[in-house]
Amino acid sequence: MGSGGHELGGNFVDLASYQKLGEGSNMSIDSIGSLQTTTGGGSVSMSVESIGSNNSHALILPHRGLPSVHTNNYPVGHSILRTGRVSHVLSDDALAQALLDSRFPTEGLENYDEWTIDLRKLNMGMPFAQGAFGKLYRGSYNGEDVAIKLLERPENNPERAQLMEQQFAQEVMMLATLKHPNVVRFIGGCRKPMVWCIVTEYAKGGSVRQFLNRRQNRSVPLKLAVKQALDVARGMAYVHELGFIHRDLKSDNLLIFGDKSIKIADFGVARIEVQTEGMTPETGTYRWMAPEMIQHRPYNHKVDVYSFGIVLWELITGMLPFQNMAAVQAAFAVVNRNVRPGIPSDCLPVLGEIMSRCWHVDPDVRPTFAEVVSMLEQAELEILTTVRKARFRCCISQPMTMD
Repeated sequence: MGSGGHELGGNFVDLASYQKLGEGSNMSIDSIGSLQTTTGGGSVSMSVESIGSNNSHALILPHRGLPSVHTNNYPVGHSILRTGRVSHVLSDDALAQALLDSRFPTEGLENYDEWTIDLRKLNMGMPFAQGAFGKLYRGSYNGEDVAIKLLERPENNPERAQLMEQQFAQEVMMLATLKHPNVVRFIGGCRKPMVWCIVTEYAKGGSVRQFLNRRQNRSVPLKLAVKQALDVARGMAYVHELGFIHRDLKSDNLLIFGDKSIKIADFGVARIEVQTEGMTPETGTYRWMAPEMIQHRPYNHKVDVYSFGIVLWELITGMLPFQNMAAVQAAFAVVNRNVRPGIPSDCLPVLGEIMSRCWHVDPDVRPTFAEVVSMLEQAELEILTTVRKARFRCCISQPMTMD
């Protein structure tokens, strides 16, 4: 990736034009319509504006939408609206105030009323980051640390509003349906006339990508790498069993919890696996994206398997995939020259085999996640019984090779 630039919808943007929200916040924008932010070591990975459009944007710019609700002469730390609590520093935050404004009715989640949150139990903290149509906040719900996503209904763009409403309903449906130890847990959500809200559990350990960045290209201890890869594979096997495709599986969307377990997050661009010819192409992130998606060809759930192969390589090497290339260059190399990250010579053979099969150009050759789980369990057993004292440190002088 070029210095200072991140990919967004296939274009490059200068991070200097982005406005950080809050001291000590870190941002990673490396996807089409999704955004990853952290504050104080924690992490939330959610789509801010993942409508599934090639020209969607998640810009970190001042929010000019809902009018501010004035909160003068009210106690610090309390909303004037008497529902929920909002930090006094959010007194000019139009989205947060619109959510907690008791003058507007709280609408349930269509077909998922039992997941409608009680706003009196929601405490709003500072926003992590801000997109073109929403913000991400840290807060608490009923005493639990949570991540809060607020989306603003566009008043002057009915087509966009309809798309966003469909997106919101779909994300709620998926989050409410997915119940697995390796999938981020849905707390609930609600709808207001001008705001949609989704609340999930909060991962204090940050994302896998942030963890690897902190290690500065040092590989993860092999036993932990395989354990975390198994977490992802088991979670994705479950997702696929239910007929869903994630479509943006990457290290930024894998969150680390207190016991170092991994949970899959950000189903904002996920889809139910139906006729893939009608799916929006190029939804995802180039460095992890399967060639058939890059080429706008029909695809199926095997695009997630491809992405997993890249994630496994990240865990084993500690490096960013295609780090000596810009994102679009990586996409070109993957499609036109069949380039893949170089498997280290000292990599455990079974792990190298998993990577090679997962990112094979032919989706039919790629294994299912159930098969990946089986192969990783074999690798785990091999590590424990045969090479438990070995240290596989991967030093790659040429991180790109031709298959």
